[in-house]
Amino acid sequence: MRTPTTVTLAVALVAPAALSPTNPVAAQEMMHTGMYDGPTVLRAARMLDVETGQMHTDAVLVVEDGVITAVNPETVPHSMHDMDLGDVTLLPGFIDAHTHLAGQISATSFTDAVTRTEAYGAYNAVLYGGRTVRAGFTTVRDYGGDVTVELGHAVERGDIVGPRVVPSRNALGITGGHCDVTGFAPGVREGGIEEGVADGPWEVVEAVRYQIKHGAKVIKTCATAGVLSMEGPVGAQQYTLEEMTAMVEEAARHGIKVAAHAHGPEGIMAAVQAGVASIEHGSVLTDEIMDLMIEKGTYLVPTTFLADRIDFDALPPLVRGKAEQILPVMRVSLQRAIERGVPIAFGTDAGVYPHGENAGEFGIYVQLGMSELDALRTATIHAADLLATPDRGRLAEGLLADIIAVPGNPLDDIEVTKDVRFVMQGGRVIKHVMGGRDMHSMGH
Repeated sequence: MRTPTTVTLAVALVAPAALSPTNPVAAQEMMHTGMYDGPTVLRAARMLDVETGQMHTDAVLVVEDGVITAVNPETVPHSMHDMDLGDVTLLPGFIDAHTHLAGQISATSFTDAVTRTEAYGAYNAVLYGGRTVRAGFTTVRDYGGDVTVELGHAVERGDIVGPRVVPSRNALGITGGHCDVTGFAPGVREGGIEEGVADGPWEVVEAVRYQIKHGAKVIKTCATAGVLSMEGPVGAQQYTLEEMTAMVEEAARHGIKVAAHAHGPEGIMAAVQAGVASIEHGSVLTDEIMDLMIEKGTYLVPTTFLADRIDFDALPPLVRGKAEQILPVMRVSLQRAIERGVPIAFGTDAGVYPHGENAGEFGIYVQLGMSELDALRTATIHAADLLATPDRGRLAEGLLADIIAVPGNPLDDIEVTKDVRFVMQGGRVIKHVMGGRDMHSMGH
């Protein structure tokens, strides 16, 4: 059992370019902090209410102290910070419920576990976190160990630019399973409960407690074998129903949900029966599984776009074979889940494909039969519900001022979500594109 290394996440915040408010004092203030004192007024051609589906025209939002204080008020307060964003649609900041900010798959990914330090993961998390928030994803649920726990703290303090983070710390898995580091000689990267490797109900309970002690806000587990690991066969059940039930019950005692990586039907069914909040990937869904998910309100987090963007040439032969076997099946299951009405929350597995391209997932949902409005709901109200973060996911008075803008109307063309023109997070302007130039670059 190895002792985890303590890593200090230290980065410099990139100074923004001027947003050009008319008041020079306000301009200097915005330059250094990304925020103004007093109310900020945002105006746009359109604003979508993701709950009702109503598209408001000539929209106005008022923001102060990091929250939305008024939506389309009859009287707009006077403000030195009145921003007309033009022909765009205002949306809530998107939420990605499945990311890996500390890494990016490459030809060296499997050896990086023993050749790279945690400082490398910290650097990656800052770099990829900046790309993610600038793509309009102001919150993520991330599976990335200590690094993204600390990333989340740094973002909340305003030290760096990145998405708000709901972290899992280390995922729980059986010895030799998908969530254990396999493929090395005995004694190399041997895991214990600190790393999330646990066998039997009591070890699982101890591992849950350990992850929560050190910052986990969600517990991720590997219910089945996976693709991007040196074990197999893909989809084989790994944790038993008894072990997963112990996991879910212990997490619930701490007010925390469990997300289950699961590809094969036996493991998916056991995870749903155990009471997990979400099934990640869900590659093979039977009618019985989907009916139980609907009954229990279990979310599917599909991670389907990665099939289009994964670099198969970067994968070892064993892993490539598993990917080519399972990824096409995922779309079939997702289409059936959409048709049947299974709850779906947006998730991408970003890190398996390039960070910042998260919005590509929306197009897959629409191609497979979901309406544009429902696709947007997966990354707003549904993801907020799954993450138990009711302070975001909508544009409403009293909620966090996590606001983005896209050109045109996303209800007519979901692909505009790939072209985010404006990002505000907690009242802080992160990005503002005008005339093809980002006038307020605060990310990477």
